[in-house]
Amino acid sequence: MGFKTWYEANVMPRLITCACSQGQVMKRRAAVVPLARGDVFELGCGGGINHEFYDPAAITSYAGIDPHGGLLDATRAAAQAKGWAADLRQGKGEAIPFGDASFDCVVCTFTLCSVEDPVQVMRELRRILRPGGQALFLEHGRAPDTDVLRWQERIEPVWKRLAGGCHLTRPIASALQGSGFAVETLGEGYTPKTPRFAGWMEWGIARKAAA
Repeated sequence: MGFKTWYEANVMPRLITCACSQGQVMKRRAAVVPLARGDVFELGCGGGINHEFYDPAAITSYAGIDPHGGLLDATRAAAQAKGWAADLRQGKGEAIPFGDASFDCVVCTFTLCSVEDPVQVMRELRRILRPGGQALFLEHGRAPDTDVLRWQERIEPVWKRLAGGCHLTRPIASALQGSGFAVETLGEGYTPKTPRFAGWMEWGIARKAAA
């Protein structure tokens, strides 16, 4: 096993889980995840970080995928602690292994930054959502300030290699709008106590138009 393979299998997932569960980040999650209702699908569910924020009384069923099989074990444990029968599968957002119109709600937190083909992923999210369904999103990405964006562009090539393909410069709400969602932004801004190049976040609700 080469160093790159070992790093991606053993170190990188733990680093990402740690970074994505810091106090300020968890405050953002607490503003988004409890809005989930009905049959829920979570994209990038590995680690089970969001489970403490779900409202069990509002969830009919829970399913999710993550490309890292090891992280799914933690998600299964979190779902079991919640008392849920969860359908969790290893997979990628470009080819979600669930049928058309299977879910009322998608939860996507700190995931769109690292997918290989964000346009295809958003197409898949629309496919699995029922008419009138919604995608709850919380993502970091392209900063609106030119000086910060310049630093993001400089740092991104190295950052991607260290952080599992995470991009710093991807747009968030505008990309969802461009993929056919009606976006209601609930909040945006730089995260306190976080370097500005990695701290711009946007969160809200992206609704699929009813047929």
